[in-house]
Amino acid sequence: MHADDCVFCQIVRGQLPASYAYADDDVVAFMDLHPVTPGHLLVVPREHASGLVDLDEATGLRVWLVAHRLARALRHTKLRCEGVNLFLADGAVAFQQVFHTHLHVVPRFGGDGVRIDAQPRQTQRSDLDSAAAAVRAGLRRLAVAESD
Repeated sequence: MHADDCVFCQIVRGQLPASYAYADDDVVAFMDLHPVTPGHLLVVPREHASGLVDLDEATGLRVWLVAHRLARALRHTKLRCEGVNLFLADGAVAFQQVFHTHLHVVPRFGGDGVRIDAQPRQTQRSDLDSAAAAVRAGLRRLAVAESD
């Protein structure tokens, strides 16, 4: 997706309305148009990044820091907030619907009806060790790619 066609880029540029909760030079946070619970926020980098692979780490850190602060702030509002989920979908198979990286900040409370319907499975230690080795190898390849 090109930034000209991106709904979040249009919001950032002021071409579409949004209910802003926070804004700085790098990041904006606004209310989700289709909230899971009241107070559901989206933290969005101003610069277009379709997914995590396109998001520089400094901006990613800023997104996280703002989301963390907003999650803490939700507990000091009149909104019901007994807990918070932070959720980032990266790619269509991960349920990303708007292809501009964004972090959901979802206030939670007992009986809110929100479900995360995953099926955890028991895994052998050898499989976990193998997966950890694959991640370490990926980190080495990433470091090489970034140094080129």
